[in-house]
Amino acid sequence: MPIQIRSITPDDLAEVRAELRTHWHSHEIWSLGRRHQADQLPGFVAHVNGAFAGLVTLNMDPGGWQCEVITLSSRSKVEGTGAALLSAATAYATAKGCRRIYLTTTNDNTRAIRFYQRQGWHFAALHRGIVDRVRTLVPGVPLHGHDGIQIRDELEFERWLVDATP
Repeated sequence: MPIQIRSITPDDLAEVRAELRTHWHSHEIWSLGRRHQADQLPGFVAHVNGAFAGLVTLNMDPGGWQCEVITLSSRSKVEGTGAALLSAATAYATAKGCRRIYLTTTNDNTRAIRFYQRQGWHFAALHRGIVDRVRTLVPGVPLHGHDGIQIRDELEFERWLVDATP
């Protein structure tokens, strides 16, 4: 079963919004204390056998030297779907001239933490208590997540797209 990855088009909007509701309960995504309208961001969708299989969205930071992966999800049982989406995001950032691509996940998401490390991403920072601060702005942010772990922090992962890091 080949995985097909392509840029998000306006025809994908319903599936993109459904995926965001399923995994994040909203199209409004918070990362590093910033709000993103994920259904309005560039990105890629995955299809397996013609069926929607996953999503990645990105946001260019001001100045354009780095790009943040805002969402990444895969509902496919086909191994490699998430990796293919992450690879497409990295290629996009490289084509846009970014030197660095980064993403965050919450401290409870141990599955994602393992995945990013297997993909060769490096741990860059711990943003201690940032989810607690966002919760004061968005009271609906859950207190507990995967495996009953209290959600408090964001862990930042990165990949440098050039040979030298600052």
